[in-house]
Amino acid sequence: MNTVAAFTEVSKSFGSFTAVDRVSFALEENKIYGLLGRNGAGKTTIMHLLTAQQFATGGDIRVFGEAPYENSKVLQQLCFIKESQRFPDHFSVRDVLKLAPSFYPHWDAAFADSLVSEFNLPLKRRMKKLSRGMLSAVCIIIGLASRAPLTLFDEPYLGLDAVARQLFYTRLLEDYSLNPRTIVLSTHLIDEVSQLLEHVIVIDKGRVILDEESEELRGAAFTVTGPADKIERLASGKRVLRRESFAGQSSATLMGGWTQREREAASGEGLTLTPVSLQQLVVGLTGADTAIKTGVGL
Repeated sequence: MNTVAAFTEVSKSFGSFTAVDRVSFALEENKIYGLLGRNGAGKTTIMHLLTAQQFATGGDIRVFGEAPYENSKVLQQLCFIKESQRFPDHFSVRDVLKLAPSFYPHWDAAFADSLVSEFNLPLKRRMKKLSRGMLSAVCIIIGLASRAPLTLFDEPYLGLDAVARQLFYTRLLEDYSLNPRTIVLSTHLIDEVSQLLEHVIVIDKGRVILDEESEELRGAAFTVTGPADKIERLASGKRVLRRESFAGQSSATLMGGWTQREREAASGEGLTLTPVSLQQLVVGLTGADTAIKTGVGL
């Protein structure tokens, strides 16, 4: 599979603060990625670097095989929809959508019109008069109808209710199946998008701490509940993401190396195993209590 974009030992510093610290990863064509992590982890900075809106302090960035900076051939293949998207105040929704094809050569006007109808957007209303949810809907329409070979969404659904967010997910998946491209989603609503994601990259404190296919992560972690001594034996060689004690029982969220035999053996010893969702896994990896502890002091 072809590589659409690649970071090699990329860093970005703002004065003495390092926002991105020697990050390396690759994005393959025609795949949906989740770029996940806590606020301030470096996700938005990575997207700014990827779309040539910021310069890296060090390392190498390639998009469609070339450096993206001042490279119109590369930049016209990108669409970056971000939380703080700004438009001229005097523009109406119709003005924005009419201008979009000049930025996005793959623009699908018919698809955009259908989305305007589904999101119930007032075409004549000025952008500065839109609610937060309506502004998010405009951004989503641009991201989807752009049909850009590399499309990035950075928390694009602020202000949208659950019905509108589900509409976005449904239309994204439908259009992606008909018109494959590389899509990157950065969001805090991990459980909502988890079934869309084919690959997950987790960023913490400016570094990549997880870069895995979604299929590989399913069943990678379990929360085990039962006697502390039995959990301690089971935890040997695994990463302990979370520990708790209550009512004479202990629990630990353990990641790594779960075989069918291990799960059966744990159940046979009276331990309860509960699968961990992607959101719980990300919280465990990036939370305050995520130091690697293998079988110690459970």
